[in-house]
Amino acid sequence: MRLKTTAAAAMAAIAFGSSGTAFANAELLKMQENPNDWVMQNGDYASTRYSKLNQINADNVKDLKVAWTFSTGVLRGHEGGPLVIGDVMYIHAPFPNTVFALDLKNEGKILWKYEPRQDTSVIPVMCCDTVNRGVAYGDGKIFLYQADATLVALDAKSGEKVWSVSNGDPKKGETGTSAPMVVKDKVYVGISGGEFGVRGHLTAYNIKDGKQAWRGYSMGPDSDTLMDPQKTTHLGKPVGKDSGTATWEGDQWKIGGGTTWGWYSYDPDLNLVYYGSGNPSTWNPVQRPGDNRWSMTIWARDADTGMAKWVYQMTPHDEWDYDGINEMILVDKEIGGKMRKALVHFDRNGFAYTMDRENGELLVAEKYDPAVNWATHVDMETGRPQVVAKYSTHQNGEDVNSTGICPAALGTKDQQPASYSPKTGVFYVPTNHVCMDYEPFQVSYTAGQPYVGATLSMYPAPGGDHLGNFIAWDADKGKILWSNPEQFSVWSGALSTAGDVVFYGTLEGYLKAVDANTGKELYKFKTPSGIIGNVNTYMHNGKQYIAVLSGLGGWAGIGMAAGLEDPTAGLGAVGAYASLSEYTQLGGQLTVFELPD
Repeated sequence: MRLKTTAAAAMAAIAFGSSGTAFANAELLKMQENPNDWVMQNGDYASTRYSKLNQINADNVKDLKVAWTFSTGVLRGHEGGPLVIGDVMYIHAPFPNTVFALDLKNEGKILWKYEPRQDTSVIPVMCCDTVNRGVAYGDGKIFLYQADATLVALDAKSGEKVWSVSNGDPKKGETGTSAPMVVKDKVYVGISGGEFGVRGHLTAYNIKDGKQAWRGYSMGPDSDTLMDPQKTTHLGKPVGKDSGTATWEGDQWKIGGGTTWGWYSYDPDLNLVYYGSGNPSTWNPVQRPGDNRWSMTIWARDADTGMAKWVYQMTPHDEWDYDGINEMILVDKEIGGKMRKALVHFDRNGFAYTMDRENGELLVAEKYDPAVNWATHVDMETGRPQVVAKYSTHQNGEDVNSTGICPAALGTKDQQPASYSPKTGVFYVPTNHVCMDYEPFQVSYTAGQPYVGATLSMYPAPGGDHLGNFIAWDADKGKILWSNPEQFSVWSGALSTAGDVVFYGTLEGYLKAVDANTGKELYKFKTPSGIIGNVNTYMHNGKQYIAVLSGLGGWAGIGMAAGLEDPTAGLGAVGAYASLSEYTQLGGQLTVFELPD
């Protein structure tokens, strides 16, 4: 490892609350209420990505200008976003996952820089670019989850490494791309590698020393999945004994996917952690008959013990790579005339789910892109999507090219997180508008080698040539309120504010601001590269700022990021996004916006 630190005097610039607390989330619960900071990747434990700041509002956002910029020095895709704690901003970069602490009192001067030294052999086993979705803060530490699946705790003041632990083996295809989350005395991380037959899990480590507290797998016997056959429920019914192996043929569950590379949310009152598990391995559904539980599943686990309280499998026996890892947004809201502790999830499969997060009751499940055609609807009693035979890659069989399936494998929405404004009661969702052809084929499992088993090509949904929309969603009615077409997929996370403005970035590189009520575009500025990072906001010295990482890459931008030209390369994405090179180039940069003085 290489570590560079600056003078101790610079460390004094960092203003923290108390650290070394026995339960870091007591500190974080307080810090997330301070709109001047941005202390978690999705803004708060509920993943609302909403800010109470209103200095920048619908009337004056047209006057935004660039305040300052910072180059990360890395060319690959920049997902995630900065944290802001007091006078310090923490930003991260894709592989090799450099972390910077920047002094907001001194024009973004580098306070410290942490640059891991990782084996470059990790890069070929990272699916869909070498992205990282950001660092986490807790207990006076910055937590970095490296590409090689090493979890590192850094002293937030000095950048010195406190401890590190391996959460997976890249030689088996296990990698780290997600942002950790701190709850109480633990930090949680998942695992990437669904395209390499990795069996997914969520693991909790003690924040003091990195000792593993518990690990809950996505599939396997009850002792592995941390399920109680009678107390853990699926749509209100006990899951039964060893439900994590019962719908798999033989030992296929051991290489069954269900990885956990998305976002995690937490309800402190219920003490439950929420997240989604990804696609089953392989992408060839004929090779793995059965429902393949518990891939493609929303999980609610006890934060202390990891025991699963309830699960809901959205796409049993996934035939399209509709990875179920997107964020869970937790809101208390009237649904169907009754106040609910709701969980709202926009899944890759094109359905938006509203659930009761206390018991896992399914309340609403509707398409959030009219182009979705692989299923007619979700049966609200069984929770099962009603699959259209024409688009079933299993029923059509191996070596048959099923055409015109909507959405494409990258989903109606991928990992780019949506936002919820309690002021408008509306969800703001960055989406893809992409369909695909999908041809499954036989593939053998070898540890550390791709275990995909399908050839794909992607293109715009019928009736147009645009690849994305930015939409406003009513989670009670299950309806789109307004929709703004975008030339390319909106691969950036959204931000809504009390100023009645919603921000997002585009793959061409625009930061856009729209009216929260109407969707009318109020402002746009083109940053140096495509934006797949997540917009945030903070207040410093009485002034509100907007910050976003640009840097083209990720699945949609993998063609340019990795230099791929075959239209079916990048798991089918290269052809659909080939014209991106006419609008932008690679390059990692933070851009911070402000209103004129």
